[in-house]
Amino acid sequence: MRVYLPGTIGMLRRLVADGSLQPPGGTGFALTPALRESYVSGDTEELEYAALLDAARASLRLIGAAEHDAGDAKEPWRRVVIAVDVEDAKPRPDLDAPVVKLSGPISYEDVAAVHVDTEEAEEAVRAAARVIDAADLGDPDAEFVLGEAEDHELAWYAPGELPFLLDLL
Repeated sequence: MRVYLPGTIGMLRRLVADGSLQPPGGTGFALTPALRESYVSGDTEELEYAALLDAARASLRLIGAAEHDAGDAKEPWRRVVIAVDVEDAKPRPDLDAPVVKLSGPISYEDVAAVHVDTEEAEEAVRAAARVIDAADLGDPDAEFVLGEAEDHELAWYAPGELPFLLDLL
């Protein structure tokens, strides 16, 4: 199953350095039966993209939390989504339609692709990470700020490109 894991640049660095990574809470997003049922129409690619966007939104929460962590605070403000192919993802529709839980860490070999914001998105991501909770609670100003970040498309990278990408950051 293709699972989209929310992340940060710091998490990518740990994945490359250690060869594995424990997703926070073991949580990822995927095209689950519940997600498919929640859409009236859409092919597999469109529904997987919806799961990727949910992971990108979750990345904002991790970025906001990393702001308080001295190690990650110096990293660029960019959303990160790690696409992995795993067999042990368990759907959790009780949490949300695309949510899955993984039983353990993912390996660098499991990574199919990585999606990362470009430099142009950093200010919008910084602002959105600071208001994501207010946006979830319906604050229209916060929703507007969140939309500014989500208007930026994530760039795609192959797993072999990660060390080079991280060197450039």
